[in-house]
Amino acid sequence: MLAMKTLRDNLDQVKSALALRRKEISFEQWTASDLQQRQLKQKIETLKSKQNQASHEIPKRKRAKEPVDELLKEMKSVSEQISAYETELRQIETETADFLLKLPNLPHASVPVGKNETENQEVRRWGRKPEFTFEPKNHWEIGEALGILAFERGAKISGARFVLYRGLGARLERALINFMLDLHTGEHGYTEMLPPFIVNRASVTGTGQLPKFEEDLFQLKHEDYFLIPTGEVPLTNIHADEILAESDLPLSYTACTPCFRREAGSYGQDTRGLIRQHQFNKVEMVKFTLPADSYEQLEKLLNQAEAVLQKLGLHYRVVALCTGDLGFAAAKTYDIEVWVPSQEKDREISSCSNFEDVQARRAKIRYRTAAGKIEHPHTLNGSGLAVGRTVVALIENYQQPDGTVAIPEVLWPYMGGVSQIS
Repeated sequence: MLAMKTLRDNLDQVKSALALRRKEISFEQWTASDLQQRQLKQKIETLKSKQNQASHEIPKRKRAKEPVDELLKEMKSVSEQISAYETELRQIETETADFLLKLPNLPHASVPVGKNETENQEVRRWGRKPEFTFEPKNHWEIGEALGILAFERGAKISGARFVLYRGLGARLERALINFMLDLHTGEHGYTEMLPPFIVNRASVTGTGQLPKFEEDLFQLKHEDYFLIPTGEVPLTNIHADEILAESDLPLSYTACTPCFRREAGSYGQDTRGLIRQHQFNKVEMVKFTLPADSYEQLEKLLNQAEAVLQKLGLHYRVVALCTGDLGFAAAKTYDIEVWVPSQEKDREISSCSNFEDVQARRAKIRYRTAAGKIEHPHTLNGSGLAVGRTVVALIENYQQPDGTVAIPEVLWPYMGGVSQIS
């Protein structure tokens, strides 16, 4: 949620920034409502001042045996006017709050300008693509042949875009989760959390999925609860409606959670395999930082997500999303894309974003400075990484001519000593 002061003092700059995001938003109604809001508040304040004066005047008149009927009558009218104005004000404030909740964040000045994902800018590459002496297969063919992925059984149990991991496939997923959590807690300084996987409406509103993206969420039928679309939602809302101390920051949390997404509007895309599932595991990283430090912390977050792929020996690239491809709440985002041999292209496996103070405003997360002033921290989020997509990358990049899959040495202890899936 953008600050009202930002809109009032810098509306032209806000319009220009949102235009870079390819967002056409009319502010005419907001401008009129904002003026009306301030006028109503002034009227209410003036009438309440009259009430205060009358509350002192009436006793004086009574003591002096002077008539008060006309003044009492006038104050009754004033009270009714105040009530009417306050009702009108509440309605306008509700409409204004709804408008603000639907406004995307402003892109940071360092974000490349572009219309869509084709204009994202590559920042760097790491590692080398594998070279095969045979025609590489896709991960679902390999996984089904090895008996570690069962897509038909997953569909039988739940429907399309669900999978059943089996045997060493299930162990590989669990090994990756434990490896990532150990790395982030042991080397990167994160505190591990195990949050709820069902959240209330306020939580998904706080992180920006509601009200704009409700169709992408799984909602419980008889309750106003949602299955989490990402671990970012419960982790960020740990400090909703709280005032932290400046000395507490930065705070760094990590968690592995299942994520549930309807994938509305993605029909026909990645209908086979693990790339686009309705349910998948993800290891999330969330930071709460001082505003002055947040972009330095974003680079650290990105490096920490990259460390996972480097230790796994997987070739990847980092891209800076352009203004037209930024997520709704993000001010700046880096995507990490891993090489998928069967598709001969890089696929997004992690996003690292700085939301600045937008989520903190929505979720009412604040901190008290050393001088006693109340401010909003910046929130950052990085997935390190989508576990299913990491399984895809491992199976395809480490496939062998005989149909087996080698396991990177860093995972051997987590696989119970297993170094190859055959």
